[in-house]
Amino acid sequence: MPVARTASVALVGLAGSMVHVEADLSSGLPAFAIIGLPDAALGESRERVRSAATNAGCPLPARRLTVNLSPAALPKHGSAFDLAIGLACLAAAGSVDPESVAGCVHLGELGLDGRLRPTHGVLPAVLAAARAGWERVMVPAANGAEAALVPGIEVVAVASLRDAVRWHGGEVDDAPEAVEPIARASASAEGSTAPAGDLSDVVGNDDAVEALMIAAAGGHHVLFVGPPGAGKTMLASRLPGLLPDLAPDAALEVASLRSLSGHVVERSLPVRPPFEAPHHTTSAAAMVGGGSRVIRPGAAARASHGVLFLDEAPEFPSAVLDALRQPLESGEISIHRAHAVAAFPARFQLALAANPCPCGGSDDPHEPCACPPATKRRYFARISGPLLDRVDLRLWVPRVTPAQLRMQHQPDFVPAPSTASARLRVVEARERAARRLEGTPWRTNAEMPGPWLRGEGGLHPGSRATASLDHALERGRVTMRGYDRVLKVAWTVADLEGASRPTSQHVGQALALRTGTVAA
Repeated sequence: MPVARTASVALVGLAGSMVHVEADLSSGLPAFAIIGLPDAALGESRERVRSAATNAGCPLPARRLTVNLSPAALPKHGSAFDLAIGLACLAAAGSVDPESVAGCVHLGELGLDGRLRPTHGVLPAVLAAARAGWERVMVPAANGAEAALVPGIEVVAVASLRDAVRWHGGEVDDAPEAVEPIARASASAEGSTAPAGDLSDVVGNDDAVEALMIAAAGGHHVLFVGPPGAGKTMLASRLPGLLPDLAPDAALEVASLRSLSGHVVERSLPVRPPFEAPHHTTSAAAMVGGGSRVIRPGAAARASHGVLFLDEAPEFPSAVLDALRQPLESGEISIHRAHAVAAFPARFQLALAANPCPCGGSDDPHEPCACPPATKRRYFARISGPLLDRVDLRLWVPRVTPAQLRMQHQPDFVPAPSTASARLRVVEARERAARRLEGTPWRTNAEMPGPWLRGEGGLHPGSRATASLDHALERGRVTMRGYDRVLKVAWTVADLEGASRPTSQHVGQALALRTGTVAA
């Protein structure tokens, strides 16, 4: 057969484009050329494919082989095209059934011994193939469970090129000894799941617990400020536990991001929202993604549909914090490179924790803060005004006193609600918001655009309810963005209480949370 064809997938961010792999076998001096904008790793596929085919018992003929990756103008990266290139070459040589090879999408990296190595991003690649109308995909055995998460497509998991050739009707000699499948090594998944703990572990700080439920119910961003040891990190780590389970579409997106990041994807889609807590030395590329020719998702993208927690927020470089401003507003991260533009989802909740000054501040009058006022302003100013303006809830969290610790042993002590009971309240509040927003693209109060809320949506509570908020806008205590966000928080407070519409009390509580005047 002069030209044999098969297909593979090129990923740019989470978006996958189908690539048609064409192999032509012609007379002439033995040569192996790959054209169609391959990168260095893909260009080295020549040696991997030739050695793998020889060691698998189906060597390539000693003739001129030309492999074209179409569309030629689309950049291709990585070694996941090895299996498609190898099978297309064998189909051109007549070693396998060309029609069988042409009807299947192939993904996987070949080892020199012919074994298939697992690759990153198999889940979004299989998802792209299914959306393009393909019905069958062949992947490495270690990626089989991950690929099977995509509904409506047949997954063929093979351990080696020898198995792939046999599946496509080729005849190969028996191997001298069994070839063991390669297990998949996971990238570090640190920070992808919330630390264990229950909301009832929190002692005191009742207002902070209530603010945490408001944040979870409405999808609002939150900032905790207080001295070291006050419980800011404990509070923020309880936020993912209050969020509802992931919807099927969101779970598939979270699993795709994990796959693209190199994490092992289990045999079932994730149920709980992700939790990312990057260190304060994180770079901008590690936070939002990119950093090389192969564009990978950063911590903000991996936290999509979950929580991104920045502990000691003023210690992060200002450029890293400001890189989050656009994703917080649009819910999407766009990474521009000379050869491509990659887009990642960024619908996360931002939780910030900060000390009031470099020394940490103190509530103890016997150990007052020694930082000059200018030092305090300069330290906290590392969180820029535009970023802070996008944070809906701002809480002062004082240290727990010995009296509060003793109170938990009293018979009349009422502990903080458990995570399970608080989540029930959050789910009920979200259901009320979803019913109110039915027929719109939004499902939580935080997602509502301000102009729509005040205009077409008809959700403005009325001038009597917003008198205090109107006065704050006139005096410059809140911006117009802050005005809209206070209204959204007021709707969330009303949803938690089961009210049909926010009252002046709800608006006042939302304004107090916005301006940071509530002491926990």
